[in-house]
Amino acid sequence: MKRFHVHVAVDDLAANIRFYSTVFGVPPSVEKPDYAKWMLDDPRINFAISQRGLKTGIDHLGLQLESDEELSAQRAQIERAELAAVDQKDAACCYARSDKYWITDPQGIAWETFRTLDAVPVYGDAERPEPVTGEAKAPCCAPSPVAITIKPAKRRACC
Repeated sequence: MKRFHVHVAVDDLAANIRFYSTVFGVPPSVEKPDYAKWMLDDPRINFAISQRGLKTGIDHLGLQLESDEELSAQRAQIERAELAAVDQKDAACCYARSDKYWITDPQGIAWETFRTLDAVPVYGDAERPEPVTGEAKAPCCAPSPVAITIKPAKRRACC
């Protein structure tokens, strides 16, 4: 079963934990010095926030899946639609180890589709390097730069 995922970059983690705990009616299921996550069943969402020095607001959206079969089926659907994707196997990100892939929607919002395998004690494998001046920072744990765009349509021969 799929679970919708939202990751928001925040500037004041404590204030946002208080706010979202009030909104959701429960404290976070995971709380770290730079990160918090609510795993809700109503609505079915994995809602995460982090204070990592990124531009505040929506960092990325996604779908969390429960099995390898679901992840493979969703990945095949993306391939059939000819959307370019970046696969990450056994990736450590947001205090979890996951198999995942990334795509970018037409507005430039990164989408992560993943299956969580285990918890890890660190935020990620490594800190993301600072971008070149003028270059946007990649979303949380996404490949940098996020080169995951819609593939151009195949051209058909004329006549």
